[in-house]
Amino acid sequence: MSERPAQSQPYPGRTGDMEPEPQDEMRDYTGSGLLAGKRALVTGGDSGIGRAVAVAFAKEGADVAITYLEEDADARHTAKLVEAEGRRCVTYGGDLAEERHAREVVGNAARDLGGLDVLVLHHGTQEPVDDVRQIDTEQLTRTFQVNVFSLFWTVQEALDHLSEGSSIVITGSINALRGNKTLIDYSASKAAAVVLGQSLAQNLMEKGIRVNCVSPGPVWTPLIPATFDEEKVEDFGKQAPMGRAAQPDEIAPSYVFFAADRLSSYYTGQNLVPAGGEIHPG
Repeated sequence: MSERPAQSQPYPGRTGDMEPEPQDEMRDYTGSGLLAGKRALVTGGDSGIGRAVAVAFAKEGADVAITYLEEDADARHTAKLVEAEGRRCVTYGGDLAEERHAREVVGNAARDLGGLDVLVLHHGTQEPVDDVRQIDTEQLTRTFQVNVFSLFWTVQEALDHLSEGSSIVITGSINALRGNKTLIDYSASKAAAVVLGQSLAQNLMEKGIRVNCVSPGPVWTPLIPATFDEEKVEDFGKQAPMGRAAQPDEIAPSYVFFAADRLSSYYTGQNLVPAGGEIHPG
């Protein structure tokens, strides 16, 4: 029996319309001051993994800025969760595929939080196809603008605010490591994101800024019913060795690990792969 019914919803998806709703509020997570006094920008922080990361950061003592595409209700809920931990949260709506917006968000976050110490680049888009010929130039351009170009723009702006001891965490994907027959352009863009992280790690090492990636396997987030057909949603995650999709709460601690200098000061250019037992050595 499936753990969830067949379902779909309009892009980019709403948490409240998912059945069951994902576990993305880090309710059973207890912080220990690992990010006390830090200021973090989490792109795509309104729902799913991004929400769980924002709340985990707040529980570790950080003030948080989040970006969202258009689902204001999800962003407001995430802000309330952060504020319930006694931390500040600011939200910015808009499309990070637009260069001007991507750059402005970074400056606004640094202004509103009083600085910037951690940058989590988590936003992304995908559109499955059955035949590679279905990917037209418009889709290809959109995928790479959201998943790759915007990373360059935000990092370029963030370097005016980050300093020694700062951390950048980029969301890759298990698909970046072995491809996906229906998520073709998405997989290619995520591979680019992972290698960008490795390159930035080398480029920014002398500045004392660490850059790492988290490449999750299947995770139950609003993007899934918003981009896959109902039957695939019903079976989503069963291909993982553990036989299920992850909850966002299970992925967020990987971001805490890379954000906190106390835990990962000797890590840069690395890629954590929480993928339910799928193994990719090297």
